[in-house]
Amino acid sequence: MLRLEGFKVKTASAKRNKAVRLIEMLGLIIRFHKSTDLVLIDTYGATNFYYAYLVGRFCQFFDIPYIPILHGGNLPERLDKDPKFSKNLFGNAYQNIAPSNFLKNEFEQRNINRIYLIPNSIDLKNYPFKPRTVFRPRLLWVRRFQYRYDPKMALNVLELLAENYEDAELCMVGPEKDGSMQDCKRLAKKKNLNVKFTGKLKKVEWAELSKDYDFFINTTTIDNTPISVIESMSLGLPIISTNVGGMPNLINHNEDGILVPSGDAEKMASEIAKIIEYPKRGESLALNARSKAESFDWQMIRKDWLEVINNGC
Repeated sequence: MLRLEGFKVKTASAKRNKAVRLIEMLGLIIRFHKSTDLVLIDTYGATNFYYAYLVGRFCQFFDIPYIPILHGGNLPERLDKDPKFSKNLFGNAYQNIAPSNFLKNEFEQRNINRIYLIPNSIDLKNYPFKPRTVFRPRLLWVRRFQYRYDPKMALNVLELLAENYEDAELCMVGPEKDGSMQDCKRLAKKKNLNVKFTGKLKKVEWAELSKDYDFFINTTTIDNTPISVIESMSLGLPIISTNVGGMPNLINHNEDGILVPSGDAEKMASEIAKIIEYPKRGESLALNARSKAESFDWQMIRKDWLEVINNGC
């Protein structure tokens, strides 16, 4: 999107090997530091935090303004675990971009300022709305397989629905991270559940796949404002999510989605069943969600990014 706005953008890194990835990131700064006006750093709370920290240090050394873009509901934990590194990275940034009030508030409570709110953006035309007037227990789950995202809860929800709906099915989209996918496959086989595992798909691929499903479930135990949820809101899928992290900042309960307690598979299954039995409720949730998703379109967000970048350069 920034390239389409006329900016010259260089990126790193898509390498899977962590060491190679870090070397490519730092090498990019060394190679182009004289011609670089601003560095944008996608910043997460797990191991990737240290990539961001080192990139920030290199930017400081070469006197290049940089902007950490905050991702992940576990970043507040990182602030508490590594306060010295966090203060260096975020305190010396030209600006920190938070995609939600949840992270903005968490940072400001820890006296880390210069936090500017710019929501995550999507290109809305890639996520066409599909109206649904009938809902069946066809569930879509899109996330990287990690225990903190509680993928097993999705299987528990499916098992509960299968007790009353023979056509209950679940599609789980995302790559393996920590062995949780294999655990889910074993559980699905053991319980004889109708589950499809696709592995990682491109956004356009799972957007097309979503036409075959009627609900998007988000089972995570920790979260910020996941882009996959915003994309699903655009596609017309009623969202049933755990009420964690930044989710209540993204979803208005009973208006454009449903929030349930973390780990409560029975409550999630019950909310899905209510929509199946009363489809008008699902229609209303989907329409309201689409309306909200439109506010995340790049054309709505671009002016904020252009202001920040042009001031930084």
